[in-house]
Amino acid sequence: MQEPDQTPLVNQIFDKIFALLIAGEIPLGGTLNEAALAERFSVSRGPVREAIKMFQGRGLVVREPYLKARVVELSPSDMVEIFQLREAVECMSIRLATKNMPDAELDTLLSEFSRSRTDHTVDALDIHVRIAKGCGNVRIQTLLCDELYHLLRLYRARSGEKPGRRENAYAEHWQMLRAMKARDAELAESLMRTHIQRATNSLEKLLLSDGSTETSDSGSRKAV
Repeated sequence: MQEPDQTPLVNQIFDKIFALLIAGEIPLGGTLNEAALAERFSVSRGPVREAIKMFQGRGLVVREPYLKARVVELSPSDMVEIFQLREAVECMSIRLATKNMPDAELDTLLSEFSRSRTDHTVDALDIHVRIAKGCGNVRIQTLLCDELYHLLRLYRARSGEKPGRRENAYAEHWQMLRAMKARDAELAESLMRTHIQRATNSLEKLLLSDGSTETSDSGSRKAV
């Protein structure tokens, strides 16, 4: 008899584990305990194991021989390199989207974003995804919405931990969208570059600060 397709369940487990990562309940560098996660989500270990393989495929989890899967923990230099790549790609993404997004689509994005501050219907990161999807370049869309999406989202969540960063990011997103509405591609690109550089500096400082206490904390990392 053919085995039932577990893909929907595996995807659900993937999303639930990722939510724990975003919330910091599973820390960067923390281990993923298949048995504990299976018990938590009331499933067998099979779907959890497959979900963890999906994380490995996206570069979010590493598994060394005879050791448990561990959430990736980039060094500050690794993170800066990824954000430098992000800066180059997203600046082109917003330049193209400013020229290519239809007026109706851009108006909808502005409207949804203006509501997001009060009803939280639009995640701040989704702005970057929507811009990438509207840029008209399939390779840029694949890179930002698939290949790097979860890694960037995880580290963007960390950069937002700095006091005041979330409020500043909201204002920066709003300025970028207004530049797009005015069809000013050069201004939109400049604002995106400044936005990502500020996020990079914020996250680099945060990671360096965490690293200063890494020795004392390394033995008490939370594992799930």
